[in-house]
Amino acid sequence: MIEADDAERHTQLLRGALDMCLLALLSGEPAHGYELVRRVEAAGFGAVSYGTVYPLLTRMRRLGLVADEQQVSPAGPPRKVYALTSAGRTRLDAWQRQWTRFADRVGAVLAASSPATEATSRATSRAASGAAFSPAAEPASGPATSEPAASEPAASDFAPRS
Repeated sequence: MIEADDAERHTQLLRGALDMCLLALLSGEPAHGYELVRRVEAAGFGAVSYGTVYPLLTRMRRLGLVADEQQVSPAGPPRKVYALTSAGRTRLDAWQRQWTRFADRVGAVLAASSPATEATSRATSRAASGAAFSPAAEPASGPATSEPAASEPAASDFAPRS
């Protein structure tokens, strides 16, 4: 049952970060949906379905974070290629900062609960007895909640990056 629990936990973690990962993968070079699924798998996240990726791309396009363009395919019908917009770059930068703060906090909590640090934590707590608990202050600029303005992609958005 542990393996099933691990798979479910992995799915839940990925669900909260996949949109950010897709933007990061598009920041290097535009790609079509099939290529993005391949890149997600190559990054070590395992199999991710097209039924997960395409709705996210559609939502991000509606928010102006990515733009799409039909490009001729060497074989078969034209492909819809997605590129990061300037609003997408801004949102990715904000999400990366937010993710780093979040991961640092989770890491600190996990490190404080590990057996090696438990004794140190108890000794520190005893030494500071009587001190009131004070959670870490949130940054004044917190995560952005407003929707980005849709921006038109420049032709360079679809050009391969070196």
